[in-house]
Amino acid sequence: MKKLLVTYVLVGILNTIFGYSLFAFFIFLQIHYAAAVLFATVIGVLFNFKTIGGLVFKSHNNALIFRFVAVYVIVYLINVAGLKVFDSYGVDMYLAGFLMLFPATAVSFTLHKCFVFREAS
Repeated sequence: MKKLLVTYVLVGILNTIFGYSLFAFFIFLQIHYAAAVLFATVIGVLFNFKTIGGLVFKSHNNALIFRFVAVYVIVYLINVAGLKVFDSYGVDMYLAGFLMLFPATAVSFTLHKCFVFREAS
């Protein structure tokens, strides 16, 4: 379990750099934060599916993509809700996006392990 979590975090760092860079790029383009998260999530899903599935859970079962997408829908909703709270307090969206990485990662790992890749973990 510990090795799995460490690998998940390391792969997550790669995925996070990719996804947050997309989010920041869309914010830079002055796209609303909800759309920025949506676009970054949609673009990152396939990349993350392959890295998390293959590198972390050693799964190459492409049929799991639907469960994987369901997890990202949940994480997206959590992200947008958190960003909305931060926005209501006037928190900078770059900082808010960074801070939301922590709860999003915890929820994401739990759902990936227990719902998407449960046979592989």
